[in-house]
Order: sequence, then structure tokens, then C-alpha cells
Amino acid sequence: MSGPLHVRGSIVVPEAELAWRFSRSSGPGGQGVNTTDSRVELSFDLARTTALGPVLRARALERLSARAVDGVITIAASEYRSQLRNREAARERLAALLRDAIAPPPKRRRPTEPSKGAVERRLAAKKHRSDLKRLRRTGD
Repeated sequence: MSGPLHVRGSIVVPEAELAWRFSRSSGPGGQGVNTTDSRVELSFDLARTTALGPVLRARALERLSARAVDGVITIAASEYRSQLRNREAARERLAALLRDAIAPPPKRRRPTEPSKGAVERRLAAKKHRSDLKRLRRTGD
């Protein structure tokens, strides 16, 4: 369960850069809800990490700026009753978040023009619709 977090390919976050906090989970859970610290918070300092190069770190910080507080990303998981499963869920969510944040930007769309045939078909359809409506009118 513990160990480095594999994000993508050669990008691995060392275990030492992940900070865990545990607390009591809210909601139903029977007698154990008041005694077990099953809620998990996983914090990762994105601004000071050594796992990402400067380009990827800047890209991730830009894309996650709304989620980060002073460059730190925090993931909370409390959907399971087991602390272990919540830890796994938090790790998976952080990996997915980082994977999306460091993904290369999509290729720019090259603007194109409609073909001559497409323009002709569109105008023919407009003319057909116009003729139909004209024939429905009273007084013609």
C-alpha cells in the first residue's frame, strides 16, 4: 500500500513527499464510526516536488491553481469504512489528478472551410424548406 506513487511512465512521486492525516469520518457507520479514524487526507506539495521537472511542475501548478493552497494539493477520501481503502482511493485520485494536470496541451484546431458541395447542399436544403413554407401560405 505505501511506497512511491506511480503517476505515469517514469514519473514517480516519492513516499516522503506525501503527507497523510487521519480523522473520524462523518455519516452512518454503526458503532465503529465514533472510534475509528477512517477519513483520510492526502497532501502533496506540488510547488516543491522533485518528482516533476520545471516544465511539468509549472503546467500542473497552472492547471491546478484553483485547487492548490500555497502550492499544496489536498485530497480527502471518506467513502469507505476502512482506512486502508480510503488511503488507496486517495492515492488513485491524486495520481489521476496529476496525470491530467501534466498532460500535454491538445493540438490546436486548424481552421477549415466547408467544401463547395457542402455549401451547395446547405443552400439547396434552405431553398427546399423555403418553398415548402411558401406553398403553405394562404393567399398565394
